[in-house]
Amino acid sequence: MTVEGDSSWGAWVEAACSRVEEAGQWRVPKEFDARGHDGRLRSGTSSPAGPVISFASNDYLGLATHPAVVAAAHEALDRWGAGSGASRLVTGSRPVHHHLEAALAEWKGTEAAVVLPTGFAANLAVLSVFAGGGGVVVHSDELNHASIIDGCRLARADVRIVPHCDLGALDASLSSVDGRSVVVSDTVFSMDGDIADLDGLCAVAARHGALLVLDEAHAVLGPELGTAYGVDVLQVGTLSKTLGSLGGFVAGPTRFVELLVNRARPYIFTTAPTPADAAAALAAVGVVRSAEGDALRDRLRHHIGRVARATGLPGHASPILPLVIGAEDAAVAASTALLERGLWVPAIRPPTVAPGTSRLRVTLSATHTDAQVDRLVAGLADVRPDAAAGGVPGAQGVGSAA
Repeated sequence: MTVEGDSSWGAWVEAACSRVEEAGQWRVPKEFDARGHDGRLRSGTSSPAGPVISFASNDYLGLATHPAVVAAAHEALDRWGAGSGASRLVTGSRPVHHHLEAALAEWKGTEAAVVLPTGFAANLAVLSVFAGGGGVVVHSDELNHASIIDGCRLARADVRIVPHCDLGALDASLSSVDGRSVVVSDTVFSMDGDIADLDGLCAVAARHGALLVLDEAHAVLGPELGTAYGVDVLQVGTLSKTLGSLGGFVAGPTRFVELLVNRARPYIFTTAPTPADAAAALAAVGVVRSAEGDALRDRLRHHIGRVARATGLPGHASPILPLVIGAEDAAVAASTALLERGLWVPAIRPPTVAPGTSRLRVTLSATHTDAQVDRLVAGLADVRPDAAAGGVPGAQGVGSAA
């Protein structure tokens, strides 16, 4: 039967696109020709703008362009080629994947680790395996990342949304469950840059015998997980943010990791991460754990302190600094005004955050210069003189970008 008129797929797509446009939330990727934070930005079909400094990257330590990291990727390309050629359990595992997993486990202080193509896939893998199959209740912070939300959906688990960083509510939620529970939380939340209470989470999870899943994607400066909590913990991380490459990983007890290898569909049915990405990440782990890594983190803390003091967020401890404006159009206008000054600070708006909490989301890197941070501070003061109002928690919602 032929479908015509409003029932056709073409009509449905046009209507769906129109609804996004009418809501003022239409997005188009911007072409950024850059190495690191400095480059030229092209929006749509317009001519390239002048030089732009990005304060939107998650390359927090600047390792994507670190000479040792780039050299390791080049060497892997020459030895193994551009792709892995298969999933890990077929023929896709190269020596560098195994070396990386050993290095990640040592770095995180765990028995084992497993690498996946992205951090998003890592959360899908963990939650689909450990929360799937029925009989499990997931207790998830209301501001958790979209990959956690989708992992819970994939698991088809009984999910209870816990008020943001509310340990009392978490304890009550766990107390009402007769059976196995998973507690899942970001350690640094991606839209507000605030930090979870890891000691508290571990204590509550241990009291109820729950599995604790921690997404450490943005935890370049911590918090660090201790070892004496008496709780089963899986640490989910990304190879892109702190390490400047691409991929994800899960670190934890050996048998837990082995179960992921044998049951996680995002691992089993996906081509392995490229050798170059794995080699770059392995080199970056070496940098992070060196004296140079300590110096890079100190410099990042210095930049955060400067911007936090200037924008009314004293004591802020992560490289994600939200300057909540409120209205979507005002946030977009502020971002546009900064871009005209050569500063790229994106406006984040619904559905990524809750209505009324649209914001400028500043992200900092150790490789920003003091002069660049000077320009940022001055620009923020001009486009948002009420910055001292500080940040207001948002809502990750469906996890759409910007």
